[in-house]
Amino acid sequence: MLVESYWDRLYRWLYHLCHDRHTAEDVAQETFLKAFAHLDSFRAGTRFQAWLFRIGHNTLVNPPRAARKSRQAFPDHVEALRAGPPEEAMSREALQMLARAVGRLPRDFRAAFLLRVEEGLSFHEVAEVLQITEETARWRVFKARQKLMESLAPHLDSEAP
Repeated sequence: MLVESYWDRLYRWLYHLCHDRHTAEDVAQETFLKAFAHLDSFRAGTRFQAWLFRIGHNTLVNPPRAARKSRQAFPDHVEALRAGPPEEAMSREALQMLARAVGRLPRDFRAAFLLRVEEGLSFHEVAEVLQITEETARWRVFKARQKLMESLAPHLDSEAP
């Protein structure tokens, strides 16, 4: 039940960090194995998702994993959103542009940003997952947003009437 509840979110976040479907799948599997093996170390009062994502982050960034990472576009399920009215095509194009911009963020900024925005974790939980201070978590999310705005500003201005 836990795997079903958290697999998609964990996999998606890991994929955004490593840009490799197979690595994200492997790390997600390994994360759940480690979590089940160490359930006794889970602290009551801690959000399970934050604890699980911290295990996933640590599993991803350990040196053997980092050497295997590679770049890919985006998961297949995102690319499957093809065909539709022009408004939908424009929305898809905007989402793809945003996804590419997020993918170009430095990994530390991308990790904090996605945990905060996509997963809805608090800054305290983001800090816990990434093993940084809450202030650093806030700063990384702020810088990620700033970099995204800089990256997307030329495209936003060109659509103004």
